[in-house]
Amino acid sequence: MISPFKIIAKDKNSLARAGVLYTKHGAVHTPVFMPVATQACVKALNEEDLRSVGAECLLSNTYHLYLRPGTEVLQKMGGLHKFMCWDRSILTDSGGFQVHSLSHLRKITEDGVWFKSHHDGSKHFFTPENVIEYQAAINSDIWTCLDVLMPNTAHKNDLRNALAATKRWAERAAAHYAKIMPEQKIEKREDGGFTVGNSLLFGIIQGSIYPDLRAEAARHMAEQNVHGFCIGGLSVGETLEEMNAAVEAVIPNLPENKPRYLMGLGTPIEMLNCIERGVDMFDCVWPTRVARNGQAMTSNGKVNIKNNEHRASDKPLDENCDCIVCQKYTRAYLSHLFRANELTSHRLLSTHNIRFLTRTMERVRQSISDGNFKEVKEEIIKKYS
Repeated sequence: MISPFKIIAKDKNSLARAGVLYTKHGAVHTPVFMPVATQACVKALNEEDLRSVGAECLLSNTYHLYLRPGTEVLQKMGGLHKFMCWDRSILTDSGGFQVHSLSHLRKITEDGVWFKSHHDGSKHFFTPENVIEYQAAINSDIWTCLDVLMPNTAHKNDLRNALAATKRWAERAAAHYAKIMPEQKIEKREDGGFTVGNSLLFGIIQGSIYPDLRAEAARHMAEQNVHGFCIGGLSVGETLEEMNAAVEAVIPNLPENKPRYLMGLGTPIEMLNCIERGVDMFDCVWPTRVARNGQAMTSNGKVNIKNNEHRASDKPLDENCDCIVCQKYTRAYLSHLFRANELTSHRLLSTHNIRFLTRTMERVRQSISDGNFKEVKEEIIKKYS
């Protein structure tokens, strides 16, 4: 299968690489941070805010969109892009994470997963095939296979059985994708880029914190007809060392010419460690969640806007930041908004935090091309350790 992914530069001292993933809605430059729009919205922000901070790809969730507003509504509205007025790329998670996070509301069988809606208790059945159908109705740019995510504290035999199910489901999902998408419509251009006419498919690699299971999962997924790979089941409570070991077990078993996406990860230290190990794509609710608690990420480390020292400060959040928040507003004003419980504080701090991460990824991409990734990585980690 042709992968519409182009590697631009590689770091000489690690597995870090800079590249471009092409979708039917344009180019996504990697390494990339993708803001989370679980229910067709990044909390507190609109599409103009997201464009202003340089977001190139968002993540939405098939499970949540299936329940509300419903895939029929999205199909009637012309797909998720038109529904939320977003003209850049969107990746949809399959709902596999909800198999884990809503474990009290589901039952796993060989054919799929029974869910009880967390809205009204109604029953729904997700299969590897109908999850592909739902994503076709949503019409996102990158689809993911349904998987089985188990807690890292589970017995290894249970994790091995869950991985076996994930592998079987990936095969079924890839076969159904090929059935409804018989023509790939991916053409290489003269400039080395790609023109993409259809949605892409990513397979999900599980295996918990066990390197042998991770390597087995990666080898299996590398044999499937998918355009890229998701590393799932991490950033759910394991140590940084366990995460790094799991990633190191996965990467050597994947083809170099396809993108690798670590799901649910978005803090600077963790992303930089994974970029060093060959990961290209990330998403997380963290930057907007901490913003709603008054925390901002800056080039000099974290800033808690609720602290007294900012109440009368005429400084911007970050003198090195080019976002509209740092160009227009003082810390004193942001502190006032937060203390007054004004919702505008959520919007402004979230805008800044996402811009910080997209700007960090821009800087990382440039450092890989310039050959000083290690120095940039160490500088950022020092400020966030």
